[in-house]
Amino acid sequence: MGKIWKYIGIGFLFGLLVLIRAFENELFYDPFLNFFKNDYLQAAIPDYEAWALFFNHVFRYVLNMVVSLVIIYIAFENIHVIKFSVGLYIVAFVILVSLYFYLIQHDLTEDYLLTFYVRRFLIQPLFVLILLPAFYYQRKIKHEEV
Repeated sequence: MGKIWKYIGIGFLFGLLVLIRAFENELFYDPFLNFFKNDYLQAAIPDYEAWALFFNHVFRYVLNMVVSLVIIYIAFENIHVIKFSVGLYIVAFVILVSLYFYLIQHDLTEDYLLTFYVRRFLIQPLFVLILLPAFYYQRKIKHEEV
């Protein structure tokens, strides 16, 4: 794949991630969207349906993960990088979703910031922003050694 087409493809996919974020209110059930946008230190914890929230977080995470994995594949065209990324995404999801649901069910008033950032990693495609430079750096170091 030529460099120009790679950049166009990656740009399009990043645009898709932006669209997922832009239409988050319409696409996903998440009563904590408005809670964390407003003065959550003074607001009451919103009522939520745990299973609906869980399945919507799974859906959003998988959607972001698939788009992110395609971005990583287009950038590096290496199946080992994809396998590592999938493993990281799965392990991160299990840890983050467990911690998030523990935090929102057990005294959220004490752990607002931790809950906010755990939730952020669940619903935003932050891992692609971490993995792209990491894999680029790894590839650059590998080529310098040869």
